[in-house]
Amino acid sequence: MKGLHMLAFLLLIVGGLNWLVLALFSWDIGQLFGGQDALISKIIYVLVGLAAILELIGHKKACKYCKGSTPVSPSSSI
Repeated sequence: MKGLHMLAFLLLIVGGLNWLVLALFSWDIGQLFGGQDALISKIIYVLVGLAAILELIGHKKACKYCKGSTPVSPSSSI
């Protein structure tokens, strides 16, 4: 399961960087593979979307910050 989580995390990073490059430079990473209509680009986009769904579903179970296992007391932040 750790390998799947790491792959999903990597794909989310790729997707996030793609949005950053698109916003800043109007350039889509999918253009490297023949544009948005190319099969390989569509596969990458689908994998990034599935990774987002996987992380959304399994995030709370895997995230040490969301588990609340180490609560912060009000006096410890001072």
